[in-house]
Amino acid sequence: MAGRGGRGMSREQAIAADPALSVWVGASAGTGKTKVLTDRVLRLMLAGAAPERILCITFTKAAAAEMALRLSGRLARWATADAGLLTDELFALLGRRPAVSELATARRLFARLLDTPGGMNIQTIHSLCQSLLRRFPLEAGLPPHFELMDERDAAELIATARERLFAEAAGDAELGAAVDRLATLFDAEAFAGLMATVIGERHRLGRIVAAAGSLEAACRRVAAVHDLDPRATPESELAAACAPGGYDEVGLKAAAEALVASSGKDDVVRGRALAGWLAAGEDERVTRFEDRLSATMTAERKPRARLMVKATQEAAPAAFAALRREQDRMVELEDQRRAAATVAASVALLRVGHRLAALYEAQKRIRARLDYDDLILGAGRLLDTPGIAPWVLYKLDGGIMHLLLDEAQDTSPEQWKVVERLTEEFFAGDGAVHEQAGSDADGMPLARTVFAVGDPKQSIYRFQRADPAGFKRMQAFFAARVTGAARGWRPVELRQSFRSVRAVLDAVDAVFARQPAADGVVEPGQALRHEAARIGQAGVVEVWPLAVAEKLDPDDAWVAPVVREPQDDPMGRVADAIAGTIRRWLDEGEMLEAQGRPIRAGDVLILVQRRNAFVGRMARALKVAGVPVAGVDRMALIEQIAVADLVALGRALLLPEDDLTLAAVLKGPIIGLDEAALYRAAVDRRTSDGRMPLIRALRERAHGDAVLRAAAETLSKLARAADRMGPYDFYADLLAAQGGRQRLVARLGPEAEDAIDEFLNLALAFEQTEPPSLEGFLAWVGRSAVEVKRDLEQGRDEVRIMTVHGAKGLQAPVVFLPDTIRLPRPPAGPVWLEDPAPMLLISPGSADVSDMVRDAQAATAMEDRQEYRRLLYVAMTRAADRLYVCGWHGKPDAPADSWYALVQGALAGMAEPSEMALPGGIAGPGWRLTCPQDGPATPGSVEAAGPEMAAVGLPPALHPDRGLPPEPVPSRPLAPSRPDDDPPPARSPLGDAGVRHFRRGRLVHRLLQVLPDLDPAVRADAARRFLAAPAHGLAPDEVAPLAAEVEAVLTHPDFAPIFGPGSRAEVPLGAVIGSRVISGAVDRLLIAEDRVLVVDYKTDRPPPSDPVRVARHYLRQMAAYRAVLRRIYPGRRVETALVWTDGPSLMHLPDDLLDRWAPDPDAGDPTERRG
Repeated sequence: MAGRGGRGMSREQAIAADPALSVWVGASAGTGKTKVLTDRVLRLMLAGAAPERILCITFTKAAAAEMALRLSGRLARWATADAGLLTDELFALLGRRPAVSELATARRLFARLLDTPGGMNIQTIHSLCQSLLRRFPLEAGLPPHFELMDERDAAELIATARERLFAEAAGDAELGAAVDRLATLFDAEAFAGLMATVIGERHRLGRIVAAAGSLEAACRRVAAVHDLDPRATPESELAAACAPGGYDEVGLKAAAEALVASSGKDDVVRGRALAGWLAAGEDERVTRFEDRLSATMTAERKPRARLMVKATQEAAPAAFAALRREQDRMVELEDQRRAAATVAASVALLRVGHRLAALYEAQKRIRARLDYDDLILGAGRLLDTPGIAPWVLYKLDGGIMHLLLDEAQDTSPEQWKVVERLTEEFFAGDGAVHEQAGSDADGMPLARTVFAVGDPKQSIYRFQRADPAGFKRMQAFFAARVTGAARGWRPVELRQSFRSVRAVLDAVDAVFARQPAADGVVEPGQALRHEAARIGQAGVVEVWPLAVAEKLDPDDAWVAPVVREPQDDPMGRVADAIAGTIRRWLDEGEMLEAQGRPIRAGDVLILVQRRNAFVGRMARALKVAGVPVAGVDRMALIEQIAVADLVALGRALLLPEDDLTLAAVLKGPIIGLDEAALYRAAVDRRTSDGRMPLIRALRERAHGDAVLRAAAETLSKLARAADRMGPYDFYADLLAAQGGRQRLVARLGPEAEDAIDEFLNLALAFEQTEPPSLEGFLAWVGRSAVEVKRDLEQGRDEVRIMTVHGAKGLQAPVVFLPDTIRLPRPPAGPVWLEDPAPMLLISPGSADVSDMVRDAQAATAMEDRQEYRRLLYVAMTRAADRLYVCGWHGKPDAPADSWYALVQGALAGMAEPSEMALPGGIAGPGWRLTCPQDGPATPGSVEAAGPEMAAVGLPPALHPDRGLPPEPVPSRPLAPSRPDDDPPPARSPLGDAGVRHFRRGRLVHRLLQVLPDLDPAVRADAARRFLAAPAHGLAPDEVAPLAAEVEAVLTHPDFAPIFGPGSRAEVPLGAVIGSRVISGAVDRLLIAEDRVLVVDYKTDRPPPSDPVRVARHYLRQMAAYRAVLRRIYPGRRVETALVWTDGPSLMHLPDDLLDRWAPDPDAGDPTERRG
């Protein structure tokens, strides 16, 4: 192939993988950057660099895992490949014939990697910073035992800090005034958003205060740039304008008289209002200021084009001149008022935000917790602190020889700071070359290197402070450092895509060849051009007709609104069109021509800009159509109706006197009362002492009403269960044994399944860290606004619905883009300025935006539009074979800058027009761009067409999908044995009886573990105290009998020694019996001089009445343990028994019974031998 520098990679990839060079790679989508990273690490290791000296920083944990798997897979192949195959693969990697020493080194690398503590040093930037802080906690000013919080825990601490802030505001006049101003200007949701913003950007807020010298100085700086006093407010500016000297009283009186005498009706109205304002007292003038303002300004506070009719102007020129001067004053006053509104709001936000951040930091310090931002900021401070940083860098200097950075375009300035400091000694003096950095083919030591790969076109994380310009800025920084040290430096551009077919790439190039799509994606003066590696493979790009909201003709005659009229749902029609299309493909076996197979559900990826109503509607449409769907990648749990019903039920059980919540539960799916039944329960509840609570009315009226009686009984039963169960057990029992899941899904549809499952997972997670309290759980859920992240990267055959951000780094043969009309929201909220000084500004509303804020918002809006287009680039380039662009809108034409308009406009000049009729009733003209299948299909992943083996033409033995020989028996190295059949089913913990047996068995198991270690004289008393603990939920009359039963097991004549002195608990066993590897652990073991006693506990399963009825799984297990012990202790009798904790009871297992299940020394598996 032309342009190859070696048989396995392109010339550009070969340069990027050269271990002697520091390289900066710009990699377009699908160009194999992960392969380049992997190849570079392999070449560094071949050159002698120790695996632990190579640091790879990835953007996500998934990317780190993928890279580690690729590396270990390649090295494992090298370790076992024959000489010819290994030579071929190294030839492809090196671009030359490998030396004999390199072949030997390649074979040893896998073993060297296994011997490396912790394996390859591949981690995210957050993991790197966490390990750095773990290594130097005291230098970083952190407690050595600090823990990392997840988002849920952080949200809870923020809520705690906010509550403390409000408590402090009650006793601090200045802070209280700031809180009051923000609460007056912003609603509850906006206020919460402001607090989240300042917490998320608290390091910037801290930098603002530090740059000014103090909080007060920062407040004065905000006022100074607006030429105002820090105490200025819109009210104070208005009061000054109404005070004596704040207006031309003589001129305004003349203007008012002239307007009243005017022939223009509008002039007369404004003149009378102005005259009334002049006649009012000073305080009243402030409240009636609109009367004065209307004389010269419009209702939108813009200058009036005409102040008075022409005749009046000519008749009273002095009055007209006075009115003109007044208009100028009002324009200036409006500017001052807007500036004062911005200053007052900004100063209040500074005070509140600074205090909230301090309280949040205090909460974290008390608990020794860090959030993810703390990792980056703490590492940055550690590496930048005078007196400490040099010591830390000295300790690290011998640890990192080569640094590789993935997804560099999404690195924030704070993260770049960490990278910059870590590489500070790479290119300084003797640090530039190190013996542990490896050596080149001539044996010369390699220089330490920096490698970064990224693509500014795919920078879509501005909300995480990612800066696409930072990629170029840091490229220039490292270029100067490397070349200044006289070391090798090469910038490389990768354009050849191994992911997408020609049709998809042509569409991408066409879209971003035009303005405005190119703005923010393509560098000025450059053209976007992708080269397709998948030549001759079929693909298609389609632009479907827009689903437009149809206006329904109303009936001419008015009718009573007793029937709900159907409303057009264009969004739903798009979802139905996509679901119907996929269903048709599956039914008809639609072929994915490039891969020579039918399309599967798992081939389809549906991408949206943000999680919105369409996501749920799309999931529902797919489920209705019978298309397997993986659900959504992120779920705001409390917003799901099924979860809201479950939470409401819990709250109603905890506080049944809450009539509104109880009524919602009664009407909901769990109880299921209809309107009539709820009315019977709730109507006419007045009593002599007030209104009767709904729960009391329900119970009283249940006696003569079967429906209400069933509801009351269900509530009482659930209340009893909630009293004695933890949240997980309660909800699991409700949803399974009580049929709650079935009723929720029947009412809400199959999409409720995901929410129910995640709610149960959340309850389980809560119990792992908190006391199992229903009230605590519900409060925890409500406080933390839980958002569940779900991993949709699994290889299940299901359609995936994801945001474009979530799909970054992923790909799919078929991609749908339905959310193509939405434009970026206009900027609102705080703006962060760096010039003329670091500042935080906010305007309370669109009518109060100062010029400085407006300019900053305009700049932000431009950056938002640029990222919006980069998001489109990322979305389009996820498609490997097929791309479908569709959307819905209230008008026939899409907004000019929308994704739909950008794609449609580009394809109109190159694609074929096509009349389309789609499911969901969508029909009309669309566009279709195709490329034919001109060569043989290539089954498997689209990535296989690119990098490693396809271009090299290596033998099939090196193909990753090749058939592998059977593993030798026994395996080397030995692996723990696995049972040959499944264990018998456990007793269900659901239901009253199940819960009792479940808890009883666990208590017995625990006692059998701890009592043998106690003095026999105190065992009985210790057992009773343990069982009587309220947390165990045993009735008083159950404690003594159960303790006696456990004592009977411990003192059983045949097995008392095994619970006595010299016995051991949890003993691991292992041996090879014939060709069978047996490994496990027994619960109790005693080694005597003439015999060996072994006992295993069985919990949560009903005991059989006779040993012959014991499940064969257990008999095989105990026979295997017996065989191992006979091998270890030849000549001693081995006796076995099972303790059934559901009782408890001890069961001796006869030898003749176990003989039938003993491992056959001549076979690979234990077999049953009869007779």
